[in-house]
Amino acid sequence: STGVVKMQPKAEELKFVTKNDGYVHIHPSSVNYQTRNFESPYLVYHEKIKTSRVFIRDCSMVSVYPLVLLGGGQVHMQLQKGEFVISLDDGWIRFVAASHQVAELVKELRCELDQMLQDKIKNPSMDLCMCPRGSRIISMIVKLVTTQ
Repeated sequence: STGVVKMQPKAEELKFVTKNDGYVHIHPSSVNYQTRNFESPYLVYHEKIKTSRVFIRDCSMVSVYPLVLLGGGQVHMQLQKGEFVISLDDGWIRFVAASHQVAELVKELRCELDQMLQDKIKNPSMDLCMCPRGSRIISMIVKLVTTQ
């Protein structure tokens, strides 16, 4: 039989997009430089530098749910072409939810987490694991992130 085998890109060919800089590449000194395939299209990084092109260093792959729950900005949900789209950062980061219920639950969980963190800031001595609301929210987040 004959056919075409899809090859992974070379390390220097792999690029990502940032909101402000456009395409960026993983720096050759990064431990992820030789990684040719990431399970999630999202990376977080600590440092961005510009030499011959824009590079990121100290990067880690992040999956969708931690990004939605712990990323900055407001979470929005809307129906587009029959699919429920969750967006962050004024619509720059967008992905499709499995269903309307999943989108609503994720958005509500993010709101609960934000409120819980505000409560913790107001009352630093509050033990989030011991209060019923806090322990439920934390256990739901742990379950969601570890089972996705």
